[in-house]
Amino acid sequence: MAKKESSCAFRTSIGGQALIEGIMMRGPEKQAIVVRSADGLVTKVEELKLIKDKYPILGWPLIRGSVNFLSSMINGVKALMFSADYFPDDENAQPGKLDLWLEKHVPAEKLQSVLIAVSVVLAVGMSVGLFMVLPAFIAGLLGPYIHNTALLNLMEGLVKVTLFLAYLILVSRQSDIKRVFAYHGAEHKTIFCYEAGLELTVDNVRVQPKHHPRCGTSFLFVVIVVSILFSSVVFSFVDGHRAWIRVLVHLLLLIPVVSVTYEFNRCVGRHDNALTRILSAPGMWLQNFTTNEPDDSMIEVAIEAVKLVLPSEQGKDQW
Repeated sequence: MAKKESSCAFRTSIGGQALIEGIMMRGPEKQAIVVRSADGLVTKVEELKLIKDKYPILGWPLIRGSVNFLSSMINGVKALMFSADYFPDDENAQPGKLDLWLEKHVPAEKLQSVLIAVSVVLAVGMSVGLFMVLPAFIAGLLGPYIHNTALLNLMEGLVKVTLFLAYLILVSRQSDIKRVFAYHGAEHKTIFCYEAGLELTVDNVRVQPKHHPRCGTSFLFVVIVVSILFSSVVFSFVDGHRAWIRVLVHLLLLIPVVSVTYEFNRCVGRHDNALTRILSAPGMWLQNFTTNEPDDSMIEVAIEAVKLVLPSEQGKDQW
């Protein structure tokens, strides 16, 4: 049996996302979705068309973060919808009012695009509303009673972290999500195996760590931390004792917060030293809630997904 690797031979830009009974992997040239259906593995491979190739400015530092975040959301929703097609439907489930309205008013050829757009808007709206707007609103309500700005900012930060932790803990307890998080673990283990220069086999992947410094969980946590730091600076100059002012400031800061967080995670992902390990430690700990140990069938899916996105030129995916 292969020994567990504690360091990487190199860092790859290949990354992925856990799906319903599957995994999406994204490499420098291609994106692949692999789903385990009742009939075996189903794969979908697409050549990447990056918007920065058409508009180079969108690939600049501090601009690319927000662009890549939105692109990841759209691609992630598309991949989830693809994987859901191979997941057995509940025969007793009735379509919701929104589903019926969309089917009635939206042409069939445009329905998927509309569903993706609605899903992305709802996902972003829920994330921003729950982890940004709600804590800011609560802090604004407390503003008239807490005159110390630093203390008010601290209260808002505690609310943000508490809501985030509570959300992760509650979601991680859902039985269906536990399997998705196991595929998440398979994705991380396979990336580690590939970065260690080992052959991509189930035995080699199985013994790898299931926590990865470039995980989306870490990204979301750093977004919250950066938003706390940014808002603390802004509210040193702006009166944030009113709810609507705090909410407005957080909405205005959203794009710069995501952009700075992206660059931070990119830096941590590209380097492995004492400083980056310390900086990534909180996000790595949070992955205890979002990654589970996969079984061998899940590892097989992850291995296939990685193999499908390996670059034609060796080293092209190296950071």
